Order: sequence, then C-alpha cells, then structure tokens
Amino acid sequence: MAGRGEGPDFVEALARGLDVLGCFDADRPQMSLSEVAAAVNLARPTARRLLLTLEELGYVRSHGSQFTLTPRVLSLGVAFVSSLGLWNIARPHMEQLVRSTGESSSMAQLDGSDIVYVARVSVPKIIALRVEIGTRFPALQTSQGKVLLAALDADVLKSVLAQPSRSRLPEFTPRTREDVEKELLSIRARGWALADEELAPGVRSVAVPVRDGTGVVRAAMNVTVHAAETSLDTLVDEHLPRLLRTAGDISAEWALWQSRPHSEVTD
Repeated sequence: MAGRGEGPDFVEALARGLDVLGCFDADRPQMSLSEVAAAVNLARPTARRLLLTLEELGYVRSHGSQFTLTPRVLSLGVAFVSSLGLWNIARPHMEQLVRSTGESSSMAQLDGSDIVYVARVSVPKIIALRVEIGTRFPALQTSQGKVLLAALDADVLKSVLAQPSRSRLPEFTPRTREDVEKELLSIRARGWALADEELAPGVRSVAVPVRDGTGVVRAAMNVTVHAAETSLDTLVDEHLPRLLRTAGDISAEWALWQSRPHSEVTD
C-alpha cells in the first residue's frame, strides 16, 4: 500500500497512517501488530510507531496484544458528509422511506471505481452482506454505483473504470466495455438502476440519483431487499416510485440549503 506517492509534496507517513486505519474492517475488527504490519506491507517497527501514534490521537486502542479502532474514526467520514449539509437533510426523508417500504435504504458516493456508503437507515433483516458507513463495494456491481457511473462523461468514466477496486469482495466476471456502456446509457435515460444479485446472492436493489443545487449527481440512494422475499416487480413497481419521490425531495431541499444567504471570508 505504501510507496504510491510520486509528487514532491506527498507525505508518505500520513499515507501509511491512513493505510493502517483502512486495514481494519468487519472481518478484522481487531488485529495484532504483526497482522497490521502484514496487511499494510510495513516493517513491524514502522507499524508499531503508527499504531501508537494513532492510539495517542484517539483513533486506535489496544487490548493486550490486539488493536482496534475507536468510534473517533467515524468523525473522518461524518465530517465530509456533514460539510455537504446532506445527512441532516436526507435523514428524515430516508427514515420515512424505510417506514413506508419496510426495507433498508442507503446513500453512497463514488470513490474511484468503488462506492462508499455515507448514510444509512436500516431495518433488522439479514442479508448476505454487512453494510455500514464507510463500507466499500465495486461500483459496477451495485445499483448505486451504476447510477453514479452513468452520470459521468465518457472521458471521466474511462478513467474511473481503469482504476482497480479497493473493495475486499472477490472479483466478478469482467464485462465488455460495450456491455457496460449500453447499460449505463439505459440508466442515464430512465434515471434509475437495478442490481439483481450481482453483488452477492440474495441481494437485490434499485437506486436513483441525488443531485445538488446545480443539478449535478453527487450521491445515489437505494432500497435493498432480499431476493427470496421481494420480487423484481415489487421492487420496481412499488418501492421505486417511493424512492424517486424521496430522492427528489432530498435534492430539492439540498438545493435550497446550498442557496442560503451565507458566505465565508478567508485571508
């Protein structure tokens, strides 16, 4: 992981520290020094210094020989979403959507060729994949990712799809560029996307865009169901109209929030 920087201002120590934070996940909630060092391809003394620094800053805590993240790491992602003003606006709408559908809803944004979950309102149903704030999935295997990719122009799309996924999911069967472009064109035209057990068996979802005050797609939100419980017809005919209305209401309120009479003066 380390050693990617090429620019003269690249700070390798900072990159390594972020790598350490990123190596913890639901499958590895606690790790030993040796495990961390192996996960981020660092020497043990370097990994130890980074872990102790992160512990002093409050992002990591140790239990004997094991290290775990602390809730403080959430501040890194929450600060980004809060800076957009999006979560405070979206939350009541997403909660109402979940009450009306009885299914979970999430919001995600594009990061390279992956999506990253930035907001979620869930119901206590068991599906094949665990989803939390910060969870990362390959964009092309998700309904939200397809929506976000469909919003990109051709040159940006080509660059994004060329980037390797940083998700921990196993690689899926590659698709031809022609097939991808055909599906994204259809999504762009109709304004929503489906993913039918493409991410994992039993996971079915539909997603729509969330736009900012200038009309730019900045996020995507979905409704996720269990394929054994909810048919495609139910997902599209019943849940999708509610999802479209919800995303439209969020986008409209977000546009109003962004147009508020407020400015900042900096030196």
